Amino acid sequence: MPYTRAAPAPLVPTGHASPPALAPAPTPAAASPVPTAGANAPAGPPAPARLPNGDPMLATRVRPPRPPATAFLHRDRLLGRLDAAALRPVTLVNGPAGAGKTLLVADWLARGRLPGPAGWLTLEPSDNQPGTFWAYVREALQTGVGGLPAEVGAPARAEHVEPSLLLRLAAWINARPRPLVLVLDECEHLDNLRLAEQLHDLVRHTAGRLRLVLVGRSEPLLPLHRYRAAGELAEIRAGELALNRAETAAVLERHGLRVGPAAVEAVHHALSGWTAGVRLLALAAQDADDPEAYLGRIDAGPTALSDFLLAEVLRAQPAPTQDLLLRSSILGRVHPDLADALTGRRDGRRILDRLHQDNAFTDALPDGWYRLHPMFAGILRLHLRAAAPERVDELRVRAAHWLAGHGQYRAALDHAAEAGAWALAARLLVDEFALGELLAGRDATRLCALFSRMPPSEHSPAAELVRAAVHLTRDEAASALRILEHVEPLLPAERTALQLAAVLVRTGAARLLGSAPLADRAARRAGELEHRVPADLPERHPELLALMAADLGSTLLWHGRLDEACRALERAARAPLSPATARLRHDALCRLALVDHLRGWPGRAERRVREADEQADRSSLPPDSRTEVRDLVLAATALERDEPAEAAAALHRTTGGRAPDHDPVVTLGIGVLRAKLQLAQGRPDSALRLLDETRRHGLADRTSDWSRECLAVTACAAHLAAGRPGAAVAALEDVPIRAPDSLVVAARARLAAGRDEQGTLAGLRALRDDPAVGSATRTRALLLLAQAEAERDGPDSARLLAEALATAEPERLRRPFRESAPWVRRRLRGLPQLARAHGWLPDDLRPPVRDPAPERCPDAGPALTGRPGPAAGAGPSRAAGPGRALPGRAGPTAGPPVEPLTGREREILLCAARLLSTQEIADELYVSPNTVKTHLKSVNRKLRTANRRDAVRTATRLRLLDAP
Repeated sequence: MPYTRAAPAPLVPTGHASPPALAPAPTPAAASPVPTAGANAPAGPPAPARLPNGDPMLATRVRPPRPPATAFLHRDRLLGRLDAAALRPVTLVNGPAGAGKTLLVADWLARGRLPGPAGWLTLEPSDNQPGTFWAYVREALQTGVGGLPAEVGAPARAEHVEPSLLLRLAAWINARPRPLVLVLDECEHLDNLRLAEQLHDLVRHTAGRLRLVLVGRSEPLLPLHRYRAAGELAEIRAGELALNRAETAAVLERHGLRVGPAAVEAVHHALSGWTAGVRLLALAAQDADDPEAYLGRIDAGPTALSDFLLAEVLRAQPAPTQDLLLRSSILGRVHPDLADALTGRRDGRRILDRLHQDNAFTDALPDGWYRLHPMFAGILRLHLRAAAPERVDELRVRAAHWLAGHGQYRAALDHAAEAGAWALAARLLVDEFALGELLAGRDATRLCALFSRMPPSEHSPAAELVRAAVHLTRDEAASALRILEHVEPLLPAERTALQLAAVLVRTGAARLLGSAPLADRAARRAGELEHRVPADLPERHPELLALMAADLGSTLLWHGRLDEACRALERAARAPLSPATARLRHDALCRLALVDHLRGWPGRAERRVREADEQADRSSLPPDSRTEVRDLVLAATALERDEPAEAAAALHRTTGGRAPDHDPVVTLGIGVLRAKLQLAQGRPDSALRLLDETRRHGLADRTSDWSRECLAVTACAAHLAAGRPGAAVAALEDVPIRAPDSLVVAARARLAAGRDEQGTLAGLRALRDDPAVGSATRTRALLLLAQAEAERDGPDSARLLAEALATAEPERLRRPFRESAPWVRRRLRGLPQLARAHGWLPDDLRPPVRDPAPERCPDAGPALTGRPGPAAGAGPSRAAGPGRALPGRAGPTAGPPVEPLTGREREILLCAARLLSTQEIADELYVSPNTVKTHLKSVNRKLRTANRRDAVRTATRLRLLDAP
């Protein structure tokens, strides 16, 4: 029990003075810990739906209030107007405060005079955020109508709702057999223009199947003029809502006041038919010695009338009732047991029920709670602050204790913070296992703003952990760790909530710093605490365990521990789907997609991203809040398909319009992909500059073996593209090479540099035969093997090329073939059937198939154009004359070469036939200029020629450049 009952210590004395004086409030006998959430909770739904920010939805807001059993006037003339109005798409019930709008519509619903089932929603100022508003609309329809399918989805962020969700909602409404009614009460709070446009779109798309009833003090932002012009709007305004004389007399009579026409006329004239005013005046007149004379004297100006009447009502109540009303005014809603906790008495239920039955501006809500009319409560708070301002904080603390003990920790936290009870506020957040809400991003802005007011002098363990979490939200991992190292030894071992909060802070810091030791330590401690975690924690706060798993998985990914990272990320991705976990699940799925890509499975990675997007759409997760990893994966996949424009667009989305990302995985991914995009556009030196920039600035204080491997392998590829195989091999020195795709790049560099050919080929064959190696990696391994086979004129070159094409085709992986473009182009020219079978390759890699004859060589002589030239020894050269050779050139009777030309030598001769320079040949074949010169010397020796032009002519005449 959080409190010991004490003798009543009223806020008001026994007399009826106004404003009342305040006596000290009763205090607890001893401080006690926050009770277990859910203990002794009043009747209500066992598992309330959640708002996008994680708050439980209030069931009272999606149910109409109950009209009082007594002293309530059923207004048949207005009920008939509502019957007729509901035949139109939009009905507006508009009038001032206290005009009786809400109870009129609630009475209409209670009598069942509707064209179909109805949902009710009482709006509040916080509903101006689209995600919050539509989440409540969804809950109102589910409560009042039922049958709303899960496929409609629910918003994941308070500030955003996906248009697709509204389309699915409209489709569901249109498919119902009967129209449905949606009542929006207190719609004066709806002042978000974008939200009004969305509501108008729903009305338009449902074409009359939705009957919208708007109840409020002012006109909503919807285009009422359009509805009015189209005959789609029915209106009940202040003039119709005002009581006529007969209704004024009826209200007075229901309060036991049977007075003459003169008194009725005085009241009606003074109040102009104001329903609330007549009710309040009747309550005040009940205690008058001469009610008729009291009513006959009524005459107040409109400005002071409401204050006067509320003061009269308060003064007319017994002292215990005044005491309860003043104490309860700090609350929007009050439960009888909460009222007892504030007063120290046991009469809360009796007083609240009597106030409701007397219609004294106290509404009974469906779940046993009561609500003071906002205008009435505002005046009561003014009286309370005037009488005893020092007692307000004490009342808030008492309310916070009661609310926390009855499963309403958020309301409790707000009251504790308002009272400046920061130790209690922090303890509420931590003991509820809700620290993840501050870190997960859904409600971080509000909670950070709340706890940023916590003074530095507050040093309780819970307060220190909350302060450390606030540092993490600002990417200040070092500051968070300093606090954690100081406070962790002080945490009681038996306090699971505190221990788990420390683990959460440690995993968050590990992710930002990319620290595997921190992550491993946190994972071990989490495993030790696993059996002590409350069984209902995944239901109450699914974001906590999901956030820990996501942070751990990302840190392990940063260190290239892909198997362990996958296990952690899969736990996060399988967290219960809710607004609290929508972004965490999306991020985890996209990081799993990144792992798929790193393992060489771009198609699988893309499918995983699509799955993440589908979940995000169903949760109405806004595009700008989705993880940057999503676009990194899409950019990498586009590059593998040789689609640089699409890759550039996806890469731009990772940074466009967003704050700088402090996640090292994202920073590295952006740097490497920018460099690869430069490589795809033929700018290897620009790629190297970008890699150096990423290394020096983006990751200067956060490195791992995996990050060094990624940067080094990409630099190796850049050097190869620039024709520097020696530099490519050097880029990999002192760097651990473990990933299969990295092994392929390293193999390409060693082969280009003539290093360890046999060992390299054996490694490539192992990759080719490993079923765990992805399609992109296997394709590159097969291509390297095919080229190596062609170099030594092996018989399996064509077969390996065909296998590479078959591996790449399902996912349209064009980039590996682009990286070996000259060789692929040459080989496919001689394999017309294979070229025709793979039309998905670009035309420049798959040239038109012609007769397998040489192209025309520049500078005269026989040609490589598809027209056969003279065979060797077929006749004299026309330029040299009969039987004579040109100086420096092989004569027409030249015999076969001394040794056969290798595949690489034929490639170089083909480039030379196109008049490419040595550097251009090196660039196209991804070799160094010195390698080209060496091969050309060998060609001249074998063909017995003096220069490359003679070598081209001789090789052409001997049909050595024909496709093999």
